[in-house]
Amino acid sequence: MIKEVADALKRKEYKTAARLLKQLLREEPDNPWVRLYLGRLYEETSKLEAAEENYRQLLKSTTNPKIMSQARQGLGRLQAREQEQRQQALAQATATPGSQELGVFVLEAIAAEVKQAAAQKFAQIMQLDPYSARLQLPSRGWRLYRTGAVGKLEFYASSLRQAEIPCFCATLADIRKINVFSLNYFSEISYEGATVVCRNSQEQLGSLTFNWSEVSQRVEYPGYRVI
Repeated sequence: MIKEVADALKRKEYKTAARLLKQLLREEPDNPWVRLYLGRLYEETSKLEAAEENYRQLLKSTTNPKIMSQARQGLGRLQAREQEQRQQALAQATATPGSQELGVFVLEAIAAEVKQAAAQKFAQIMQLDPYSARLQLPSRGWRLYRTGAVGKLEFYASSLRQAEIPCFCATLADIRKINVFSLNYFSEISYEGATVVCRNSQEQLGSLTFNWSEVSQRVEYPGYRVI
């Protein structure tokens, strides 16, 4: 019956192949050839995650050289397919209006208890080794990870957000719109808030009063702290 499954897959008769494999899985659940062709069926019907899991499980559970070779070939095809889809999506993302504007790509803090799992996803998406990926993910605050064309950066950011890795992108033009004040000194400080004497981007001197509850982010540099 294995040959019938192989023939059905060659003819792209996937319903027939699925029916035959269902019967074989009941009769010979531990037969590695059945598992191999189940992976092929998943692959041919675009169930790529299931196909990958099936091929990897085969490599762990069998010592048959032919089956191991075909499972590795299957993984190679899946990787090539994923890379092709990735390139197509990236090309589409960088072809949209405004995608060539310069921007920044920022990683947000990852909780320690999920950092290992996040690093594995980050490594896969950014094509890094797991150790380097873990070092790149911040445990607190934000980390400027990349600069470049915002369309490409947003492509990566979108993939990371789908993997539940917090991050964001912004164009340099948007960043320039943010009001930045250079602090001269604190004129008043209390438990509720403070008043500072500062200068705007035109070097005009003035004062700014705020409550501590309004402070949501801070950036630290060696010897300095910017609120």
